[in-house]
Amino acid sequence: MNLQTLPIILLVVCHAQAFQYTQLAQYIDDHQEEHVEALRDWVAIESDSSNILKRPELHRMMEKVAEKLRLMGGTVELVDIGEQELPNGQMLALPNVVTARFGSDPGKHTVCVYGHVDVQPAKLEDGWATDPYNLTDIQGNLYGRGTSDNKAPVLAWIHAVKAYQALSMDLPVNVKFLIEGMEETGSNGLDAMILAQNHTFFSDVDYIIISDCGWLSRRPALTYGTRGNCYFYAEVEGSRQDLHSGVYGGTVIEPMTDLIGILDTLISPSGKILIPGIREAVAPLSDEEWKMYQDIEFDVDHYKNKIGVGQLMYNNKVDLLAHRWRYPTVSIHGIEGAFSDPGTKTVIPAKVTAKFSIRQVPDMDPATVKKQVTDYLQSVFAKRRSPNKLTVTMVIGAKPWLADTQHPLYEAGKAAIKRVFNMEPDLIREGGTIPIAKTFQDVTGKSIIMMPIGGFDDGMHSQNEKISRYNYIEGTKLFIAYLNEVAQIKTSV
Repeated sequence: MNLQTLPIILLVVCHAQAFQYTQLAQYIDDHQEEHVEALRDWVAIESDSSNILKRPELHRMMEKVAEKLRLMGGTVELVDIGEQELPNGQMLALPNVVTARFGSDPGKHTVCVYGHVDVQPAKLEDGWATDPYNLTDIQGNLYGRGTSDNKAPVLAWIHAVKAYQALSMDLPVNVKFLIEGMEETGSNGLDAMILAQNHTFFSDVDYIIISDCGWLSRRPALTYGTRGNCYFYAEVEGSRQDLHSGVYGGTVIEPMTDLIGILDTLISPSGKILIPGIREAVAPLSDEEWKMYQDIEFDVDHYKNKIGVGQLMYNNKVDLLAHRWRYPTVSIHGIEGAFSDPGTKTVIPAKVTAKFSIRQVPDMDPATVKKQVTDYLQSVFAKRRSPNKLTVTMVIGAKPWLADTQHPLYEAGKAAIKRVFNMEPDLIREGGTIPIAKTFQDVTGKSIIMMPIGGFDDGMHSQNEKISRYNYIEGTKLFIAYLNEVAQIKTSV
């Protein structure tokens, strides 16, 4: 080849790509109402994975996902992942996991898009302004349970693939989908499925993309880390049955008093975790991380006003974000067995169980944390010299996930965001836990990116959950652009 013609060829290629994006973006704009109606159709299904009475709806939801992908010509499979055992011993079928494939060109990269279509519980009487299962468009916001978490992002990915098909354009990469229906209750059965299909479904996957998260502000974001979670029960048991406080108060050592006493030793009023070994295990904040946090768009006052508190634990942006994302926290969630109904019941509970969690960060290990918490609480309890019995149990041990922001996946993400939104993204972490990311990383060894399109004010898990038309439609364009950018990643030999 004449080297003098190379710049001209590259220029032509670049113009062709830009032209293709313009066509694809216009297609999305032209079919915006169709995409909103697809979301309306999905939101109408009460796919609440926590309510076993809604399990038929969940099965219907998975069938609907599979049918949509089949109609697009994908190679689709409904994967049976077994049953779950209910507290009463009853066995209940888990919803099938939907897998699909579009393209099998060995000369192209293959990406796997993960998402879920189950939702949190929602009732109008919970404080919703609209019917949570009837998509309602108010001033450009699409309200309904599951809109942002995670039905709109899943549909956006599907519509991105469909746009290429509709315009008879080859997909720049092979695309696989893995869509589940139990994420909101812990992704029951999915870990085993990933392990079982590591050398089949995942064998040719190069990269995994997760869009089950949101932006931090109005600026688009790429997510590179999540915290893990160790969830504990601390049970204190005393008498054989509940006692009348007028008859027995002052004569017995009450389990609730013991429980409150040991809970008070977990964390100081200033937020310092008091369990030995926890803080010492945390990876130190590097200068590079500090600089990244400094550059993120985040309004501390808006954050404070949004959640309705008069004072935060920290007053500057870097400290606040660091403690939200990359430092461990202790949260006390509730006490089972305590009297909590309206009225004045004068009871001494025979047994009470506290529920609390510790969010995990690098370089903490759940097995080590379990021992540290158990040993510490037993030691504190022993000092009380109580005749009651303490039992500490860890029921969740989810690890944190962290990606390399220098990986080409993130460079591709920046380029796609620049093309669609004409700005640089924030690089952020999530304070919550998405356990499947760590499972993907540990089992498959594939590189992972989290690419959110949900808004910072979408109210995931809350009343009046929504996604804006802007985020939904422009997010679809982002996924279109991202597939093209991933295709440009050079594979090292």
